[in-house]
Order: sequence, then C-alpha cells, then structure tokens
Amino acid sequence: MNSQLSTNSYKETKENSNAKFKHLLSEYGILLALLGMAVALTILSPNFLTSANMLNLFKQVSINAVLAIGMTFVILTKGIDLSVGSILAFSGIITASLVVGNDTNLLLGIVAGLGAGLFLGAVNGIIIAKWKVTPFIATLGMMAIARGLTYIYSEGQPISGLSDAFLVIGTGGFLGIPISVWVVLVVFIICTLLLYHTKFGRYVYAVGGNENAARTSGLNVDRTLMSVYCISGLLAGLAGVLLTSRISSGLPQSGISYELDAIAAVVIGGTSLMGGRGRLWGTLVGALIIGVLNNGLDLLAVSSYWQQVIKGTIIIIAVLVDRKRT
Repeated sequence: MNSQLSTNSYKETKENSNAKFKHLLSEYGILLALLGMAVALTILSPNFLTSANMLNLFKQVSINAVLAIGMTFVILTKGIDLSVGSILAFSGIITASLVVGNDTNLLLGIVAGLGAGLFLGAVNGIIIAKWKVTPFIATLGMMAIARGLTYIYSEGQPISGLSDAFLVIGTGGFLGIPISVWVVLVVFIICTLLLYHTKFGRYVYAVGGNENAARTSGLNVDRTLMSVYCISGLLAGLAGVLLTSRISSGLPQSGISYELDAIAAVVIGGTSLMGGRGRLWGTLVGALIIGVLNNGLDLLAVSSYWQQVIKGTIIIIAVLVDRKRT
C-alpha cells in the first residue's frame, strides 16, 4: 500500500514538473530562441556583436517594433492590418514634404505625419466596425489606396534635403542609445499601461475572445474595433516619421512588405491569430528576433530571396505552434 502511494506520488510530482516545464517553455521559449540566435550569429560572424552593428540593428528593429505594437492591438481583436506598410510610406512622404530644409516646420511635419496615419487607420476602423467589411479585405484595399496616394502626392519622386533637426530623430542618440529606441520604449510603456491597466485593454481582449459575448454583455464593440485600427494607423505614421528621418529622405516605395515583418513579430511573440490572447513584451521580443534574423542573414550574405522564404517559413511554424497550443 505504501509502495503504491509512493509510486503515485512520484508520478504526480513528475507530471507537475513536466507541466511547469511546458508552461515555462511556452511563456519564455522565445527568449531562449533569441538568445540561441544571438549566440549562433556571434560564432558565425565576428561582426555581429560589434557596437556599430548593434546600433544599426536596434535602429532597424525600432521601425518594426512600433508597427508590431500597433498590429498587436489589431490581432488581439481577431483582426489583421495589411495596410501598415503603405500608411508608413504615406506618412513619411507627408512629413518629408513639410521639413525640407526648414527647421521651423519640424513639429508641423511630425504632427502631419502622425495625423495622416491616424486618419487612414480611422478609415480602416470605420469600414470594419461600421460597414462590417472583413479586416483582410478592408486593409488590403487601404494598402493599395495609401500606396497610390503616396505616389500621387510625391509624383513618384523621392523627397530629399530634409532639415538637420529632423534628421537627428533617426540618426541621433541620447545616453549612447539611438533616439528611435527611446521612442520604442515610450510607445511600449504607454501601450502596456493602456492594454493592461485600463477598461479599454480589457475590452480588446474580450472582443478578441468572443465578439458576440462581448456585444451581449454590453461592450461597445464597434468603438473598440475602431480604436485598435486608429492605434495601428497612428503607430504606422510614427514608424513612417522614424524611417524617413533615418534614411534622410521620403521614399514613395518605402514600407513595402513591412506588414509581413510586423505580423511575424506579433505571431512569433505569442499573440494568437484567433484573438483574445497575447502579450506586448512577446511582440517586442518577436521584433528583435525578426531584426536579428534579417541582420544575421545580411552579414552571412544570404540572398534576399531566401530571406523571404525563411521568414515565411517562420511565420507558418509560429502559426502551427499557436494552433497546437490553443
């Protein structure tokens, strides 16, 4: 009898240990993946851990991180935003046109870029929430509209000669850290407070978990949906401002396929495409993984064509893992 109890206790302890291990792996596996990639690239490329490459890496990651944070809000509601890359380009062109050689228009240019992103995001939200168009179709249409507006506004030509004060945003630093990284940290803190410490954040999770139940319980689902697409558009506009400053010009073709990296960062970070489950810190780590992957493949001289294949494969694997976990 005692022997049987001892055996059962051992099995129970082992099962609990396995459960805890699986939970830790599920929660923090992406951190291990990021660490593993960093170690592997350090071994394969001596240039990976150099200060110059690290600064360049963080500047690159900052753009996708801002986009991905906005995308997280959308995907938490079981939606998708395919227009962020085009909105980024439109906002960047608007900003560039207002800060050409003129420091006095610096604030106006930034506000205009952010406003353009917010406006297009609001249009997405209205089409999806009020007109009941599926997010995939609505944002696919906006992707084409915003890109077309970018080419019309710029006449298909890049805008250069931007003011020195504006260029500091993308090239300058504070305490040895790029300004764009500070911007990401501020955005992350604000969005974390918004998502985890306000009623709006609870509504986002509720709508993504079960939209019909959320409506039945009296939540304003339409307002919540409109808000998340406004957030996504606003942050796409901010990413456009940061990118325009970093590359020192407004390019009408910028932001192409950026939505792919943003979605990849969110999914890799553990946010479910089925909605209602995810975490912002995971998105930040996911953006770092995508950034390290892009940077490492460039250092290893891997063809850009193969880089697309690799990133697409990673997205599919992440979705399969999410489905299994769900």
